[in-house]
Amino acid sequence: MKHLKYFLQFIIILILFLIFKLIGLKFSTKFSGNLFRFIGPLFRSNKISNQNLAFAFPNMDEAEKRNLLKNMWFNYGCIFAEYVFIKKFINSENVIIENKNILENINANSERVIFVSGHFNNFELMAMHIVNSGIDLAAIYRPLNNIFLNPIMEKIRKKYICKKQVKKGVSGTKDLLKLFKEGTSIALMIDQRVSQGIKCDLFNKKAYTTTIPAQFVKKFNCRIVPIYIERLKDNNFKLKVYEPIKFKENESLEKITFDLNKVLESMIKENPDQWIWTHNRWK
Repeated sequence: MKHLKYFLQFIIILILFLIFKLIGLKFSTKFSGNLFRFIGPLFRSNKISNQNLAFAFPNMDEAEKRNLLKNMWFNYGCIFAEYVFIKKFINSENVIIENKNILENINANSERVIFVSGHFNNFELMAMHIVNSGIDLAAIYRPLNNIFLNPIMEKIRKKYICKKQVKKGVSGTKDLLKLFKEGTSIALMIDQRVSQGIKCDLFNKKAYTTTIPAQFVKKFNCRIVPIYIERLKDNNFKLKVYEPIKFKENESLEKITFDLNKVLESMIKENPDQWIWTHNRWK
């Protein structure tokens, strides 16, 4: 039954992708954004998003929450449509990079770093433009549950975003360690709930959080580079590279993880409707 459900989803998505190709980037993102804005509140994940907002912003009124989530679903829909045109964003003027010199210096010095971020707007463009800067990069990803759609998404990511894709999990962590030793930088999202992690404050509420960045800092004394992306208007984005963080050698795993969660918090607060609230973050 689950496979049938996934297959039907796959067919619907393929039909939508075909429509997007026919009507072009500008119209498809608006159409998809409005479609998601309409159907998003019907999904079970909308309830999770409401709960997450209550944890993060307890004083936010219901009307503001509804408006924020409508904007989030619109952005979600835009991202969905942009996958069809992802190639257009390579070396594109649609993406402005703030503090690009940081990426250039990392590349020039062949420095291995850990890039950290969250699921902000079209998050795929972050890894794409790190790679475009010349940095040898491996990106951690979580395979989609839909077994029919996942191969297509993996192909898109490897071909246009980042060739070195590492599956989330224990075996993936071993691959990351090997790649990092060989000189490859790592990019990962620190905003998803994990089973192998520690409970750490996020908006003053404990949430299971990955310790991979902290582990690499402890083992290799490497720098952490936060990175953030926001949609400016339509299909235009600003990608911000933060100053690299150098932690003290004796800093604890817990303290490093806590500090990175505070960085993530500040990013979310900057544009709350551009973060994907659907992850069951505080489960």
